[in-house]
Amino acid sequence: MKDILLIALFAFGGAVCAGVLGAVVLRVVRHRSVAVSLTVIAAVTVTAMLAGTLAVAQAMFLSRHDLGVVTLVVAMAAVVSLAVALVLGRWVVARSRELSLAARDFGDGGSFAAPPGLATAELDSLSRELAATSEKLAVSRERERALETSRRELVAWISHDLRTPLAGLRAMSEALEDGMAEDPARYHRQIRTEVDRLNSMVGDLFELSRIHAGALALSPSRMSVYDLVGDALSGVHPLARERGVRLDGAAVDRVPVEVDGKEMTRVLANLLINAIRHTPADGTVAIAASVRAGGGAVIVSVTDGCGGIPTEDLPRVFDTGWRGTPARTPPAGVASVPAPPAGAGLGLAIVRGIVEAHAGRAAVRNVPGGCRFEVTLPVST
Repeated sequence: MKDILLIALFAFGGAVCAGVLGAVVLRVVRHRSVAVSLTVIAAVTVTAMLAGTLAVAQAMFLSRHDLGVVTLVVAMAAVVSLAVALVLGRWVVARSRELSLAARDFGDGGSFAAPPGLATAELDSLSRELAATSEKLAVSRERERALETSRRELVAWISHDLRTPLAGLRAMSEALEDGMAEDPARYHRQIRTEVDRLNSMVGDLFELSRIHAGALALSPSRMSVYDLVGDALSGVHPLARERGVRLDGAAVDRVPVEVDGKEMTRVLANLLINAIRHTPADGTVAIAASVRAGGGAVIVSVTDGCGGIPTEDLPRVFDTGWRGTPARTPPAGVASVPAPPAGAGLGLAIVRGIVEAHAGRAAVRNVPGGCRFEVTLPVST
């Protein structure tokens, strides 16, 4: 028993010395490649075994021949182990380098494609994570391009919409100043109309900037959707009467919601005005509200007779600056009154921002003869 303990002590001592030396070497080469680290680990393992074996052999007073045999066997094992470590290390380094090149490609704006061939479990997991990140970056780039396109369109349309009334205001003011206006009162009324239009446009821009900055302050209170719809219909009734469009608000349930009355009335008014502008004379704009199946949410819908929105444009309807295309017109052969200026395409963007600030969702889809805008809001309990 005493001999066994002595052998274990000698073997442990030799192995510890080799392990300490290996740890020092690993610390020195910690910034080198994986191949170097694997080689050092293999060398430490063999050296520890060799040191322990030699220490025990010396203590056991082996003959010179026997000691040489043991040393030779351990040395051959060391050579094979180091060779395997080098091959494995070079393979791992090569796979890592291929992965780095693939990652660099999608970092430069491309997409990530995992290099072919087998890989370790860790490298395979890293490849999957990089592929998922690449997909997210692609979506983010696409969203960024869409936002940039919307921003450019918005700037162009705002510039145009500001230039037109400003040119008119300048011409009318010069005519009044030179005494060339035959009916000054009419000019004054027109100036007031253009100023109101500019004020409305600036107000929309300010509202949209608050929404994008997350600074939209809401004052929610419990109220009925029926009252919200009634207020919105009262506000747009003159425009509907002027354009010869019927308003239908009969299918509105008295559902309680927790919303900011002023902001939500603006949402419904924007949807109704948008629907009236794109519905031909003698057409109908219907607004309805009902609890979604299963409860928990109320759906307020506004249906118009615009003739439908092109399918490729549906995802962009709520984008900032979107105004639609000429395809969004009443059906052929139906007489209609020219629509009033459509503004800078901010109304629907404001609708989405306010609805999402209420933890709701805004959507649009085509229906026979027109399209339907839907606002989903949580039901107040």
